[in-house]
Amino acid sequence: MSPNEIQQMIQQALPSASVEVVDEVGDGNHFRATVICRDFAGKSLVQRHQMVYNALGDAMRHRIHALAIAAFTPEEWEQRQEKRQHTGNN
Repeated sequence: MSPNEIQQMIQQALPSASVEVVDEVGDGNHFRATVICRDFAGKSLVQRHQMVYNALGDAMRHRIHALAIAAFTPEEWEQRQEKRQHTGNN
C-alpha cells in the first residue's frame, strides 16, 4: 500500500481534512499520518483515531501493518506551528 492510497482513503472519508502520509521505513507497511480536520473539534484523541481507522476500513487489518496518527483541528495545528516557529523547532 502506498502513502498516496492511504491519503486518498482518509480524504474520501473526511473531505474537509488535510492529510499527509509518509512511509516511515520505506517498507510499505509502517506509515505516519498527519491529519488536520475541523471534524475533530470536540472529539477526544481516541475518537479522532477511530475516525481515521474507520476511513481505512479493512486496509488496517490486511494491508497496513502500523500507522502512527497525529490528529489535529486546524486551530490546534496553527497553534502548534506558531509554537514551533517561536521555539525554532521544526
